[in-house]
Amino acid sequence: MSFWWEPMLRSDVILSPDDLAGAGLTDRYEEQLDAEEWLSDNFSELVDLGVTSVTLFEDETKVYGPMSLSEA
Repeated sequence: MSFWWEPMLRSDVILSPDDLAGAGLTDRYEEQLDAEEWLSDNFSELVDLGVTSVTLFEDETKVYGPMSLSEA
């Protein structure tokens, strides 16, 4: 069992697989809490990269999302 984030990017942003890995968006977590803490810790960096929302998955099952990263 692993949890992971699927990002949605602004339409003008293109990130390579290496960019996604460098941002931590290919990481897997054993616990949902660990995934959510990672998101909390990296929220600002993701917004700076052009991530507009994220969806949390457990293996291939959607847990919740998409969740907007905008500050509205």
